Order: sequence, then structure tokens, then C-alpha cells
Amino acid sequence: MNELPFRDQPPITDRVNTYDEKHLAIYVRLLMAEEEGADWREVVCVIFGLDPAREPDRAKLVHDSHLARARWMSEAGYQHLLEPRMQ
Repeated sequence: MNELPFRDQPPITDRVNTYDEKHLAIYVRLLMAEEEGADWREVVCVIFGLDPAREPDRAKLVHDSHLARARWMSEAGYQHLLEPRMQ
């Protein structure tokens, strides 16, 4: 179960934000679960501690929105981390 508080939807920004940094492990777990073909209902229960039978709409929103952000992070979001920092 996730020990960090989470939003129903991660904030969408064009750069990695504080929420992304704090929830990076969740994003990795979501991507791994997707690659393994895990059922989203089991994933949302294990990672977020949500019961998809009791809150089906919320559980699906939380899963799908965080998975979409995880995909963005793996495809484009990480690129700014490779840029040199201004001092």
C-alpha cells in the first residue's frame, strides 16, 4: 500500500514536479504492473489501497491518471533531469 498521500489525479505540468518526484516509485510500479499484464483492479488495490468494488470510478481514475503520468515520465518527462543545472 502507498504510504504517501496521493491525489486522485497527479498535477499535469510540462516538467517533472514535486508530486512526480515524491511518487516516482508509484510510477515505476505502475509501469511494471502494466508490462506484466496485471489487472488494474489488483494494481490499484495494492499500490493505492483503494477498493475498486467500493469506489469503481475513483479507483479507475486514480489508476489511469497515474499510469498516464508514469508513461509521460518514462517517455519525455525525465529529459529535463538530464539538462545542466543553472547555478
